[in-house]
Amino acid sequence: MKKFLGTLFLTGLLLAGISCNDNSKKQKFLPPSTGSVNSLMVVMNTDLWQGEVGDRIREHFAATVVGLPWEEPLFTITQLPPKVFRGAALESRSILYVLRDSAAMAYVSNDVYAKPQRVTVVKGPNNEELLQGLDSIAQKAMMAYRDVEISEAQKRFTRSLNKEKALEEQFGIKLTIPSVYRVGKEEDKFVWLDRQIQKGTMNIIAYEMPMSSLTNDSTFVQDIVRMRDSIGEKYIPGPNKGTYMITEKVFAPYVFPAEVAGKKAVEVRGIWEIHGYPMAGPFLTYIINDKKNDRRLVLEGFTFAPATEKRDYMFELEAILKTLAVP
Repeated sequence: MKKFLGTLFLTGLLLAGISCNDNSKKQKFLPPSTGSVNSLMVVMNTDLWQGEVGDRIREHFAATVVGLPWEEPLFTITQLPPKVFRGAALESRSILYVLRDSAAMAYVSNDVYAKPQRVTVVKGPNNEELLQGLDSIAQKAMMAYRDVEISEAQKRFTRSLNKEKALEEQFGIKLTIPSVYRVGKEEDKFVWLDRQIQKGTMNIIAYEMPMSSLTNDSTFVQDIVRMRDSIGEKYIPGPNKGTYMITEKVFAPYVFPAEVAGKKAVEVRGIWEIHGYPMAGPFLTYIINDKKNDRRLVLEGFTFAPATEKRDYMFELEAILKTLAVP
């Protein structure tokens, strides 16, 4: 009975939050959300978490991030039973709430207990219905979580901004970049910014290519690799003479369609290495079709951080690159 009443109370609280969210005029004050980058609070009974429902959650939300040197999960998950889901836990930025209930449904709501916040609810009378609900909502939920994480990171950047004009002068573009990044190299139509981290560097480079480049679909990935390697040889030297950055040779990079600053783009994720020297790390490249300026604008973030997890470093670089504005 206590378990039923607790579930009923939490469900009612969630629905009340959703009702407030749908009626902005009556919405009560919401505290700011909290949580580490790419963290997910999963609220469900421990027996569900330790069984096939928990396995399916891990399959979706702790899947391996593509383009990293070793396995790191999409989200760092913390599981709480519903009876202890209160206090500061309610203010987590990303929440997945899974419970057995007579009605089967799955949905994502905004700003239920805090702001900004995304809360996914999956309900069902049995494990089969819960699994179906998770499968149906997982992609939408992950996109919602990622969007709110990106937005929150970008908001934090504005607290202390890099005010250098190299990108604007070279390409007529603007990025919202934290002040810890500084221009390290600037040449004609090439800019390189970096920041020091505990065991290495985080880097952003920008350059442009002719609009006529990368037009052959049958050799598209190979052409991207050749483009990156030519830029690396010209502008990004390694520690020794004759060494320079290239795309890792063994595995082809991952390529996805994307949109940046309202323009069609290609997203490329993979591993860079130094030709002739044992150094490597992940990279994220956006190749943006800037038809108005008759060019392909290339923005890339890459990290050098040996023996260190790199998911959150690459996430920060992604958030920066997605602030692109082409006035």
